[in-house]
Amino acid sequence: MLRKGIVLAVLCLLPAVAQAQARGPFELTLGGSGANGSRFDGFTGSVQGSVGYFFTDSLELSVRQSLDYTDVGVPKQINGSTRVAFDVHFPLGDQGQFLPFVGVNIGYVYGDSVHDTWEGAPEAGIKWFVNQTTFIYGTIEYQIFFDRHSSTGKNFSDGQFVYGLGIGFRF
Repeated sequence: MLRKGIVLAVLCLLPAVAQAQARGPFELTLGGSGANGSRFDGFTGSVQGSVGYFFTDSLELSVRQSLDYTDVGVPKQINGSTRVAFDVHFPLGDQGQFLPFVGVNIGYVYGDSVHDTWEGAPEAGIKWFVNQTTFIYGTIEYQIFFDRHSSTGKNFSDGQFVYGLGIGFRF
């Protein structure tokens, strides 16, 4: 009888344990985009991904990679960037399904059509959880380049906005 009671108690607690573990400390994101002209005479595409770790429910450290390809009006060009980001999240909604965040990143930009250089960027975004572990995200950042051939003011004005949209998973 005691064994049956223990088994029953454990079975009753499983949904609570599963829900508590539903959003693990790790995160994986994937995104991409593409475009071409009306005559299909060139193509531009981008893929991006990241792996993150949540130290708390609000603080995340992640590594991001993006690759861009274009042959629109130019010879084939491939550019990329590798960044480390630190973000602070602000859970909203009755179950924390909306997760706006702000943060910073630092990394390296390289490729055929850019000066290989370090960059830093303020960033912001939002994650919308469609279930406990899967979300759709949108981000924006302004990359400031640390090009040694330019003055500080020119580095800021020569920066670029980077937008992202994709899907992510917490595990």
